[in-house]
Amino acid sequence: MATHQFLSDDWFAVVERLVEDLGPEAPAGADVVMNLVVTETPFGAERHLHAGARAGRAHWGIGHAPDADLTVTTDYDTARDLLLAGDPQAALGAFMGGKIKIQGDLAKLLAMQVDGAPAGAFALAEAIQGITA
Repeated sequence: MATHQFLSDDWFAVVERLVEDLGPEAPAGADVVMNLVVTETPFGAERHLHAGARAGRAHWGIGHAPDADLTVTTDYDTARDLLLAGDPQAALGAFMGGKIKIQGDLAKLLAMQVDGAPAGAFALAEAIQGITA
């Protein structure tokens, strides 16, 4: 399978198909959407995206969601590490080191960690890692 640069338009297109095929479900209690601002990208500009869940369905894509609960700002390398590795300890370390800035409802973000991943999440994460250059 072809690989695509993290956060490129091609990467988003392939990930969108993967989400629909492998993991559009979210934990029943998950109700949080976050906007992400990724700085210092190789594309010459910030990338804006959103991710989370509403009504038991994954909710993500390019651009900011108008009803987001919080906004997370980080640099490209940190975003890549966090989004592809999914390591909560790495996220905490990046936050404590000032590499992640959060505005909004932090309690909702923490609750999302407690709810756990839906059944298809691990296959989806593996597939996204496989298409990412």
